[in-house]
Amino acid sequence: MDHVLTLMTFLPLLGAAIVLALPSQHHALIKQVALAATLPTLLLGVWLFVAFDRGTTDFQYVDKVPWIASYNIQYFVGVDGISITMVLLTALLCPLCVLASCGIDKGVKGYFALFLLLETGMLGVFVALDFFLFYVFWEVMLLPMYFLIGIWGGARREYAAIKFFLYTFAGSVLMLIAMLVLYFGSEPHTFDMTVLMQRTGVFDMRTQHLLWMALFVAFAIKIPVFPFHTWLPDAHVEAPTAISVILAGVLLKMGTYGILRINYGILPAATADLAFWALAVLGTFNIVYGALCALAQTDLKKLVAYSSISHMGYVMLGMAAFTPQGINGAVLQMFNHGTITAMLFLLVGVIYDRAHHRNIDGFGGLASVMPVYTGFTALAFFAAMGLPGLSAFISEVLVLLGAWQRYPGLTTVAASAIVLTAGYLLWTMQRMWLGPLNAQYAHLPEIDARELVTLVPLAVIVLVLGVYPHAVLDLINTSLLHLNEIVKAGAATGVALR
Repeated sequence: MDHVLTLMTFLPLLGAAIVLALPSQHHALIKQVALAATLPTLLLGVWLFVAFDRGTTDFQYVDKVPWIASYNIQYFVGVDGISITMVLLTALLCPLCVLASCGIDKGVKGYFALFLLLETGMLGVFVALDFFLFYVFWEVMLLPMYFLIGIWGGARREYAAIKFFLYTFAGSVLMLIAMLVLYFGSEPHTFDMTVLMQRTGVFDMRTQHLLWMALFVAFAIKIPVFPFHTWLPDAHVEAPTAISVILAGVLLKMGTYGILRINYGILPAATADLAFWALAVLGTFNIVYGALCALAQTDLKKLVAYSSISHMGYVMLGMAAFTPQGINGAVLQMFNHGTITAMLFLLVGVIYDRAHHRNIDGFGGLASVMPVYTGFTALAFFAAMGLPGLSAFISEVLVLLGAWQRYPGLTTVAASAIVLTAGYLLWTMQRMWLGPLNAQYAHLPEIDARELVTLVPLAVIVLVLGVYPHAVLDLINTSLLHLNEIVKAGAATGVALR
């Protein structure tokens, strides 16, 4: 199919324009149009999944036309095994988030128009192969997220939105500087990532290290990596449910995706030099630190936010291993974490809509009045723990298998932290869903059909990938093994440059 990626990226933007043209008082129509605008992208994503050639490292479904010809800037998009899973994840979560946003009753037109603009920005980041275009989509994604938190968030929404914006924008400045250095260091000047991947030898190792660290910090803020993480709990707690889903399910993955696409692909020699401290050590620290912080929380949403920090540490550790198991496990974990954490935040939204608070100690015995809701929560909690038969088990085991070959000490620490994950999730389950019923919540309504529609697809994916991870591994393996070889070759080149 011609121009499939362009259609996937810009159909939501067309939907946003239609939403803005509708009368503001027609809330139901606006929500229906917003949902309809996300569905073609999902259907195209399904087609892409089926038609994708799993045996090549080449970029597929490429659109490449001059954009700003005088500066050699192009509209250049394509997907390979590294990006396709993130495109599919984004296309899946956006319609579910529109459904989860049906309770929005303030500024409905603005909310859904901004959400559709956000979807265009996110998809654009994952398909862009021109660094300038990548940067444009990165910034496009930032603005609607700022307003979605700052206008439709909780009591401290302005503080959370400004903090999110400043952290991310600071990273964007570092990315812009690195992008300009790469552009002017290439001859002829270009932003084409596929060309830049062939030209890093023009920089000495000191310059490559500086470029790598600037890009790493830009992406580490998004992951987020300690100590750049403090924006995340505030943004999650104050954001509406659907925006929390997008934050954890998609935006965090932009950080690790950016490192794989740009740091690994364009600066492989520096990657080989710096990955141990920047990715392996900090990733392991993230795993333990995030789990300990989650263990201390009394707000359910903040607990899930800190659990995301912990689980993204496994992605970093797997990326740093430079083994087939490690890097495949890392990207599979990116996808699995996106679906599991989406379930968790949707489930938090269900209970908050009914009880109007998220205090873990304020509940008790909910399983007796909301058994279906409890069943979905148990599934999501067990998946987050990495129990066998559920998707995260496969990805975390692959990460540990791959990392053990390079960093057995760090891998031991990372594996031991699984006990902490089980601790904070089981303790939360016991306090909220088990034990004596809190009489105040004896008549809470069970989860409804609309909420089930948002959860069932994610639950099915968690179960299917738990027993058949090949569905995703088959997509990513060829491209990731090729990327691994690029980094290994870069290490040899780095030795020569020094």
